[in-house]
Amino acid sequence: MTVTAAPRPRETVADTVRRLGTAQKGAQGAPAYSRFVNRSLGRLVAALAFHAGWTPNAVTAVSAAWTATGLAVLALAPPGWGTGLLASVCLAVGYALDSADGQLARLRGGGSPAGEWLDHMVDAAKTSTLHLAVLVGLYRSEVVDRGPWLLVPLGYCVVAAVLFFGTVLNEALRERHGAVTRAQPTAGRPSVLRSLLVVPTDYGLLCWVFVLLGAPAVFLGAYCLFFAATAVYLALACVKWFAEIGRLVR
Repeated sequence: MTVTAAPRPRETVADTVRRLGTAQKGAQGAPAYSRFVNRSLGRLVAALAFHAGWTPNAVTAVSAAWTATGLAVLALAPPGWGTGLLASVCLAVGYALDSADGQLARLRGGGSPAGEWLDHMVDAAKTSTLHLAVLVGLYRSEVVDRGPWLLVPLGYCVVAAVLFFGTVLNEALRERHGAVTRAQPTAGRPSVLRSLLVVPTDYGLLCWVFVLLGAPAVFLGAYCLFFAATAVYLALACVKWFAEIGRLVR
């Protein structure tokens, strides 16, 4: 008599989420919202996409569509509480999907160079376009003086683009010189305090600042605070990065 082994139970979405939780990339330096909120949302979305048979590139494309919708709302819709909430939700959903594509790639056994290229290109586009959308929205609405306030999103656009480029460049140079390999599952627990201190540089939290568009003065105050904090962070980071990259070749 032949004994047939019992079939292996099908993995549930909850099982997949738990499996992803044990294979996260390092959280060192990640701001609090991105680390504790967005990454968790990304795990859930990645698990759902995995069971639905989606590819990482499809998730990236949907992420880009949500983000583009949020940017269009910021640029074209009159400022108000409804506009701000809609823009924030679209941008936050896009950000969660952005976290999910890489996690989905790990579930499927690893990503492709083309997928990584697409992900970085979408990130680069939204990094600058977000602040250009704010600029267009402020100009069209006439709710603020068209002089000095319009310089803020222009400056923010430059700072955000340089910060994104510097982060990607650092990773590429370190990998080229064998200093750092691709992000590995988290070993140990990175500082929670540091994650909280760099919150003003967090793109995910910035997405929700637009909820304040119904009160333009409050929104501009918060937006300027985020801009100033990010600019200071970039200045300090550049000093640190230059020293670190200088030590790669000895």
